[in-house]
Amino acid sequence: MWCADCEAIESYFFETTYFWFFLPTSNAEQNLMRMCIEMGLAPKLVADKCIMVQVNKNGLSTFLNNIGGCLAGPEFGQSKVTTMAQEGHPDINAISRVASVETFVRRHQARWIKTAVENETYQSWFQPIVRAYSEPGNLDVFANEALFRLFDDENNMVPPHLVFNLAEQSGLLFSLDLIARKSAVEHAAKANLNSKIFINFNPSSIYDPSYCLRSTASAISELGFQPQDIVFEVTETHQARDMNHLKGILAFYRSCGFGVALDDIGSGWSSLNMLAQLRPDYIKIDMELVRHIDTNQHKRNIVSHLIQLAHENGIEVIAEGVESRAEAQVLRDIGADYLQGYYFAKPAALSTQLSNNLEEEITQKVKPLSNAASQFDKL
Repeated sequence: MWCADCEAIESYFFETTYFWFFLPTSNAEQNLMRMCIEMGLAPKLVADKCIMVQVNKNGLSTFLNNIGGCLAGPEFGQSKVTTMAQEGHPDINAISRVASVETFVRRHQARWIKTAVENETYQSWFQPIVRAYSEPGNLDVFANEALFRLFDDENNMVPPHLVFNLAEQSGLLFSLDLIARKSAVEHAAKANLNSKIFINFNPSSIYDPSYCLRSTASAISELGFQPQDIVFEVTETHQARDMNHLKGILAFYRSCGFGVALDDIGSGWSSLNMLAQLRPDYIKIDMELVRHIDTNQHKRNIVSHLIQLAHENGIEVIAEGVESRAEAQVLRDIGADYLQGYYFAKPAALSTQLSNNLEEEITQKVKPLSNAASQFDKL
């Protein structure tokens, strides 16, 4: 089976690669045969729902990208593939390397993420979270949220949701989430930030809290941050299907003295249930509820009740996505503790305040996080 820690995606490709596909349905078989023929290839139906096709090196990317459009829905994930360097039935080595076609294709498509990470063409930008009475030009900054930004080979910023979606589809979410945490603490230290730092993490990327999070906690300590300086913000809470797993993650963070925040409260039916079960230190009201709250009484009522419920349980409230003075004033009036949004400041890269020697010292201190994400080296 596919193992990111054992095989590089490039090891599956040769000057001439013989692909062996094992397909779940006759429909998938017919679609793949048709696609190969339309590309000028010569596929062979070796057995029922088993296709072998020869692809030259210069046609690999087009071939793999076309497969993503050829196999639809569940067939993409249920189909299997392996490769050989010569014609003939798969040997024991090829059989042991059978992988999901979807993961195989996504890994190939995600190679640019590997390049960006290896070349460190990524940054953490920071957006201030301000006390509710703040006004633009007179900000009382309570915290800064670290926001991961990845750049392509032409130095264009790739939209974060596209980066993380591709990483998840490619089985790379663990590594990318860890690199994002590394970037957050590294850039915060180099900018000499003097506030709390909110660091996002996706609970789906963490399979063992004590193992996956230990290197993050260690790097934070090495950089001289106090635990109370750091708040871990749970993103994509709507995807958290295992509540006990999520509780275990938050218990680890709390045992280290870190704060915990839940993002996008109010965006789904499960939000209030999660609020009751997880008891975070902070909640962030979903920006869809914040937008135009000054002219929408229903939104005002909902957010007011959420704030009241949070305060009754000792939880502080951050309203994000604030884009106007009128929205900010309503949120102050109904009791939000902190505000965040373009009305106050856009996310931005922060300049370093340190000497080259100190910057290098910080880089060395976050190396354990890079090492923990070493499966990028195996793409």
